[in-house]
Amino acid sequence: MNAGPAIEAIDLVKKFDDNVAVDGVSFVVPQGSVLGLLGPNGAGKTTTTRMLTTLSVPTSGTGQVAGHDILKDPDGVRRSMGLTGQVATVDELLTARENLRLIGRLYGLPRDYIRSSTDELLERFALTEAADRIAKKYSGGMRRRLDLAVSLVATPPVLFLDEPTTGLDPRSRVELWEVLRELVRDGTTLVLTTQYLEEADQLADRIAIIDHGRVIAEGTPTELKASVGAGSLRVRVREPNQRGEAQRVLADVVTAPVLLESDPCVVSTHAADTDEVTRALQELARVGIDVSEFSYGQPSLDEVFLALTGHPAEDTVPEEDAA
Repeated sequence: MNAGPAIEAIDLVKKFDDNVAVDGVSFVVPQGSVLGLLGPNGAGKTTTTRMLTTLSVPTSGTGQVAGHDILKDPDGVRRSMGLTGQVATVDELLTARENLRLIGRLYGLPRDYIRSSTDELLERFALTEAADRIAKKYSGGMRRRLDLAVSLVATPPVLFLDEPTTGLDPRSRVELWEVLRELVRDGTTLVLTTQYLEEADQLADRIAIIDHGRVIAEGTPTELKASVGAGSLRVRVREPNQRGEAQRVLADVVTAPVLLESDPCVVSTHAADTDEVTRALQELARVGIDVSEFSYGQPSLDEVFLALTGHPAEDTVPEEDAA
């Protein structure tokens, strides 16, 4: 591994005919850290990852992975990194053990190393008991763990994860998060693209928010939350049929948008200070809206994303359509 940053994107641009999918993306990832590329589908996250992993040639700009230039030394880049895409790519007709050994042979690794590495990876990813079962019979979470294990056969210092928990149930997602934390503790550098703001909050040391092909904000999760400049006010009304009126009342008190959350009794917004919170609650009481619960504190990454982009993170468009 080189002494510099593990990954560097330098003014990356990718055009498809007249459409610009990535428009001057730059960032640096120190060794042994996690960068979260956060944004909806169509924002340019996957296209950026494809350029850095040499799967797509930039229209302009360049990048480095483990000291290797993606344009001048693509073979060096590929030897230094692993990639896990949005869909598990393991051979479902092979067992987990066979998948791992196959990849080891394709890398040209020594047979003794392949055997020991296979056993170690099966244990690390809790697949030892199912090692000789064909992958077709695995659950979604087990397939994702095997896909991640396959990307680590050659022990790359850098790992790109393109929405690795898409389609997983909450328990499988949490289990995979713990595996990724262990990799980082062992010194692996991760670039994680995700639509899940909670995932970025849980795993990333720094987050780059991408929207319409550009990095619109970058920092630690705490720094991004502080950048909003207002606290998060969340109000639960006792009766769901009062929520619409609560939204209208709050909109007259606070300057930020008032959102209807998935919970049919909850609205949320930003409040500049505790005085504004007090006025909001007083006005709700004055018009007869019964508030059963409220909270005021640091904004979530969802609210940061909304404040920066003007739309929620779940407003998604397939990236190939956006391009």
